Amino acid sequence: MGTYNLPRNVKGEGKILFIFSTKGFIWTCASAGIGLIFYLIFSIVNLQVVGIVITIIFALIGFVIGNFKIPDSNGLYITRKAGGENIDDVIIRYIKFKNNKKKLYVYTKEEE
Repeated sequence: MGTYNLPRNVKGEGKILFIFSTKGFIWTCASAGIGLIFYLIFSIVNLQVVGIVITIIFALIGFVIGNFKIPDSNGLYITRKAGGENIDDVIIRYIKFKNNKKKLYVYTKEEE
């Protein structure tokens, strides 16, 4: 028997350091950068350990946002509608919706 490659969506799946996708690595670095701001603030007050912990927490949040998808489950309303989509795509769509002053355009055919 021969082997066959199954087509699948491989958009954004290049791996860096075995665990990071490119998009996940960017989100992790950006979130860690925000955490470093808190580290600098806490280091002024001689609380470097608290700053390091906050930086790690922000980096983990960025890792989750960049690498994971919303689970496809019928138990919750949000997972029923957005199940299987990347978390960062949902966040970006939400920000665009808020910037559009909460306008939602729906195009439907009128039936007579």
